[in-house]
Amino acid sequence: MPASPTAPLLLVVDDNQDAREMYCTYLEYSGFRCVQCESGEQAIAEARAKAPALILMDATMPGLDGWEATRRLKADPKTAAIPIAMLTAHAFEEYRVRAIAVGADAFLSKPILPDQLAVEIRRILKMAAKPQS
Repeated sequence: MPASPTAPLLLVVDDNQDAREMYCTYLEYSGFRCVQCESGEQAIAEARAKAPALILMDATMPGLDGWEATRRLKADPKTAAIPIAMLTAHAFEEYRVRAIAVGADAFLSKPILPDQLAVEIRRILKMAAKPQS
């Protein structure tokens, strides 16, 4: 069942097509809309054009990787407020610290079960909606 046109739009960025399709299929089933991107360059362009509610960013991709794409998105006033969840197989603490340093709002380790991913996305969206004090 397709998500409502008013459902939160997610940008799912991963160079692995199977991963993108799996995440988007489940997330759409869970009530989100998804746009898929296969590179950091494409993610920046789509984020600027579509202003998604959240970006799910793979860290390691050829070309412009997720680390640099996140840094650029957070440095751009047009996209800086979009929450970014870094999703990576790099599960060590140093990678979490690096993700936060480049501006990621959350750090999620692969593999992650699709239902847990949906829970984390809802949590991040809820946190992003809270007024800053």
